[in-house]
Amino acid sequence: MAFRPSKQGMQSMIHDVQPTIDRYPATLRILHCVRAVLIIGLIAAGWTMTVLNDAVASKYDFLYPWHKSFGVLVFLIVLAQLAIRGLSRLPGPAPLPAHEKMLSQAVHVTMYALLLIVPLMGYAMSSSYTHSDGVFFFGIHVPELLPKNDDRFRVFQLLHKTLAYSLLALIALHVIGALKHRFFDKDRRTDVLPRMM
Repeated sequence: MAFRPSKQGMQSMIHDVQPTIDRYPATLRILHCVRAVLIIGLIAAGWTMTVLNDAVASKYDFLYPWHKSFGVLVFLIVLAQLAIRGLSRLPGPAPLPAHEKMLSQAVHVTMYALLLIVPLMGYAMSSSYTHSDGVFFFGIHVPELLPKNDDRFRVFQLLHKTLAYSLLALIALHVIGALKHRFFDKDRRTDVLPRMM
C-alpha cells in the first residue's frame, strides 16, 4: 500500500524546503556594515577637508587621495549590493502602517540613488578641475572623462557637498526609524534590525 502524505504533511515538507526568509544574505549584511563605516569616515574626512587651511600639507597629500579612493570603493560596493539584491531571495516587507511603508521605501530608494550620485559628483569635480591631479583608486588612475572647466567644477563641488549632507540626513532618518521599530513599536514584527545583524 503506497504511502500518501496528508495535506498538512505536504505543507510541512514544502515549508522545510522553502523556509521563510527572515534575514538578508550574509554578503549583503557584511557589505551593509562595511559601507556604513566607510560613509561615516568619508563624510568626516570631507568635513575636515573643508575646514582645514590649504597650507596644511596632509589636506592634499593624505586626505584628498584617500577620500577619493574610498569614495570609488563605496560606489563599487553599492553596485555590488544592487546586483546581489537582484539575484537573491530577500525578506518580505515588514508589516508597517501605510505612511511608514511609503516613507521607508522613499528613504531607501533615495539613499541608494545618492550613494551612487555623490561619488559620481566627486569624480566629476576631480575630472573637471583644471588643477586636479586626477582620481586614483588605491594607486590605480581612473580615466578622467570630463573636459577641464572650473565653472563646471564649482557646480559639481556644490552638488557633491549638498548631496553628501542630504545623504547624511537620510542615514540619520534611517537609523532613527530602525531604532523606533526596535524599541518603541508594539508590533515586534516591525523590528527589522535582526534582518541585517
